[in-house]
Amino acid sequence: MLDRTAHNVAIGAGVVGSDLPIRLTGVDYRAGTVSILCGIDLEISAGLPTVLLGPNGSGKTTLLKLVMGLIAPTAGTITYNGRERPTPGSRAFVFQKPMMLRRSVAANVAYALKAAGRRPDRLEIARLLAEVGLAGMEDRPARKLSGGEQQRLALARALAREPEVLFLDEPTASLDPASTKAVEDIVARVARSGVKIVMTTHDLGQARRLASEVVFLAKGRLIERAPAEAFFTQPATDEARRFVAGELVL
Repeated sequence: MLDRTAHNVAIGAGVVGSDLPIRLTGVDYRAGTVSILCGIDLEISAGLPTVLLGPNGSGKTTLLKLVMGLIAPTAGTITYNGRERPTPGSRAFVFQKPMMLRRSVAANVAYALKAAGRRPDRLEIARLLAEVGLAGMEDRPARKLSGGEQQRLALARALAREPEVLFLDEPTASLDPASTKAVEDIVARVARSGVKIVMTTHDLGQARRLASEVVFLAKGRLIERAPAEAFFTQPATDEARRFVAGELVL
């Protein structure tokens, strides 16, 4: 695992060669006439994981896609350490339901290495697979893996980019408890190596286990941002209090 801890020396401060902090200023996103996000002001800094929480339809996945650059804001600006354009390859994204190439496990990782401009060395492929608990599975068809194994392979492909920031969209949404723990262990280990994790989840237990800070969205607006412990024990807004208590937030 690439150790980025020394690279990300200053939490919240721009580091030469870094895309962090990422700043969203007055960001809106509309799909036709429907407002998905409205007036988002947010800074994503180096450090431990940031977890996006909120009810269905609150805009969590859209926010991830905006910061990843998969879609463009309707209004507002997104900057990367003060720049309008991020460094190529500095970010990676793992979707809730990753698409497996119709190839072997090793070939999936090799493809990711090539796409990142890296040599698909056999030892590097083996290292990445070992990192996600798939050692010895190089020759298995990727599409024959279990759901949990496919998600771990998706993580290996993302890590092949040696990202500074890793975006995860509900990475364990459809997994059993054992597979969920395996993915969480990888995420925690990657975060400790210095990679900034930004993830969405509906699992409050998972958020408690992984989050350093929580960004809470509702109705397309940023309602609350707080250290994880404070958010779960003393939420500052009525919407957050109801969400943590398991009540509907409409």
